[in-house]
Amino acid sequence: MDIIRLDRIAVLESVRVVDRAGPGDWDRPTPCDRWTLRLLVEHMGTQHLGFAAAARGEGADGAAWAPRPAGDDPAAWYRGTARTVLDAFARPEASARRFALPEVSTGATFSATTAMGFHFIDYVVHSWDVAAALGLPTALPEAVTEAALPLALRVPDGPARERPDAAFRPALAAGPRTGRADPLALTLAALGRSPDWRPPQGG
Repeated sequence: MDIIRLDRIAVLESVRVVDRAGPGDWDRPTPCDRWTLRLLVEHMGTQHLGFAAAARGEGADGAAWAPRPAGDDPAAWYRGTARTVLDAFARPEASARRFALPEVSTGATFSATTAMGFHFIDYVVHSWDVAAALGLPTALPEAVTEAALPLALRVPDGPARERPDAAFRPALAAGPRTGRADPLALTLAALGRSPDWRPPQGG
């Protein structure tokens, strides 16, 4: 399965779980420290718009990555941002482009495959973040979570992950579940999420 298809599945799963949020859910805590569900969804949508700009050759403009408010209907706003990035990645010229991703590096560009891989792993994890906040299961196919695991294991660990603005927290240990390795649980743990995270009581 190519990276565009993998990414599309992860993004559509994120849309599915965001759509399950009701009016009283946007202040829920999430596995992302200090982020409510609304703040997480605004981050997710903003990243879609930044990556879409990068796919069009406009990623070096810092304005493309500026935070956006989700407004009165965060789920509808998020669906729109997801359509924007999926359409941008699907354009034939995007696959041949070098992506400027200033949040990753201001001095380098990245192949489309590498950049889309960054986006893909984010939305595998963020789909789980939203689902966990809402107390829901994810529905990512095992082929997708198996593809995510080697990407997660290549993300550098170390002190940089302890900074407040780090994309991922320091890696955690995760044992096998149900008698065999669970690729999603291993991916989450590699990126600093506890696969057993649950909303705080009353959250």
